[in-house]
Amino acid sequence: MKASVMKPIRVGLLGIGTVGSGTFNVLRRNQEEIRRRAGRAIEVVMVADLDTERAKQMTGGSVEIVSDGRQVVSHPDIDIVIELIGGDGIARELVMTAIANGKHVVTANKALLAKHGTEIFRAAEEKGVMVAFEAAVAGGIPIIKALREGLTANRIQWIAGIINGTTNFILSEMRDKGLDFDVVLKQAQALGYAEADPTFDIEGVDAAHKATIMSAIAFGVPVQFDKAYVEGITKLSATDIRYAEQLGYRIKLLGIARRVSAGIELRVHPTLIPATRLIANVEGAMNAVLVQGDAVGATLYYGKGAGAEPTASAVIADLVDITRLATADPEHRVPYLAFQSNEMADTPILPMSEVTTSYYLRMRVADKPCVLADVTRILADASISIDAMLQKEAGEGETQTDLIILTHETKEKHADAAIAAIESLSTVAGKVSRIRLEHLG
Repeated sequence: MKASVMKPIRVGLLGIGTVGSGTFNVLRRNQEEIRRRAGRAIEVVMVADLDTERAKQMTGGSVEIVSDGRQVVSHPDIDIVIELIGGDGIARELVMTAIANGKHVVTANKALLAKHGTEIFRAAEEKGVMVAFEAAVAGGIPIIKALREGLTANRIQWIAGIINGTTNFILSEMRDKGLDFDVVLKQAQALGYAEADPTFDIEGVDAAHKATIMSAIAFGVPVQFDKAYVEGITKLSATDIRYAEQLGYRIKLLGIARRVSAGIELRVHPTLIPATRLIANVEGAMNAVLVQGDAVGATLYYGKGAGAEPTASAVIADLVDITRLATADPEHRVPYLAFQSNEMADTPILPMSEVTTSYYLRMRVADKPCVLADVTRILADASISIDAMLQKEAGEGETQTDLIILTHETKEKHADAAIAAIESLSTVAGKVSRIRLEHLG
C-alpha cells in the first residue's frame, strides 16, 4: 500500500494545557510537512481535559472533547496516547491502561518515568507497544535521541546538564544583579519563570528526575530516582556567586551522571564550573547538556528546555517515530532505554559519601594569626590538597574576614569530616559554605 493512501494515525491527547495546546497547534500548522516525513497523516481525534470549555476553545471544536482520560485510553480507534497531565497519580493509571489496551504512548512526564519507568517499560515490552519520552528531558533539545541512537557507538563516560530553566534563570539574575535568592525568586514568579509553588524546581527535584532518565539511557541501568542525591539552590548566596566569579567560575545547578570504577554517580547540586566552559555561559531559562563519550569526546546540546512549542517539537518527533515504526517487529525497534532489556546492568548508584569531586569552601574567620595554618592543617590531615585560596582583608574596625579555599578532588566523606573539624575551631564563626566544583574537562 502506498504511504499516500494509508489511513491516518489516530491520536488521543490527555491534557491540553501549555504543552498540549502547543502540540495541537504545531501538528495542525505543520501537518503536511509532518505527513511527508511520517509517511501518513497524524490526527488528534480526541482530547481529555477537566476544563472541557477551554479544550473546545483550544481545538476550535474540531475534535471530540471529554473530561475523563479513561475514555481516551480505552477508545478502540485510538492508536497513540499522548500523556501531558504530569505527576505520577492519575497519569500513571492512564499510561498503564493505555499500554494494557495495546496503545503506544508519548509522554513528557519526567516524574512518572523517573519513579515508575521500570514498571512502565516492562509492561510496554510485554504488549509490544512503544513508549516515547523525548519531551521529558530538556524540552525541545533532542537529548534522548542523541543518547539512545546518535551516540550508540560510545561508552558514555559522564553527562552534566543544566536541565531546569527556572533555577538557571534565578542563578543568572543573581550573578548579573548581585541579588540574593529570595529577591530573584519573587521576580521569577512575577515573570512566569517560576511556579507559585516552585519547590520541585528550586530544590532540584525536577532536575533529578531528568538526570535519572538520562543516566539509565547512558549506562544501561534501571531508572533509580530514589538513589539520586538531590540538593537545590535555596541556600546559595550572592556572596558565593560573586567570589566564584572572582576565581574564574560560574555557579550552575547541574544534573550529573558519571560512570566510575566503583559504580555510577547520580547527583544534582549547585556546582562551580570554569567560566571558560561553554556550558558555564548558558544563561536565563535556557538548557544545555554536555555528554562525554569515549569515541566522540565532548558533545554539547543547547536550546529551550520548556515552553509550549519547543516541548511540542519533541512530542511530535516522538509521534513521527512511532508512526514510522508502528508496523515494525517490536524486537527491531530502538529499546526504550537504549540497551536491550535483557542486557540491563545492575551497576550500583554510589551514595554521596563515596562521590569524588572538588570543593569551594567559604568560611568566616577571625582576623588574627594562625587561623589559616589551623585550617590548612585540618585539610592536610584529611589528605585534601588546596588548589587556590582567596582571603579578603578585614574592613576597618572589623574583627572577621572571609577565607575562600578551592580544593583538589577528594571523597565527599573526607570533605564532610574536614568541614566539621574546621567548624569546631574557635576562630571560625558559623557554618562553612560548601559548593562542589567540576572542571568538566
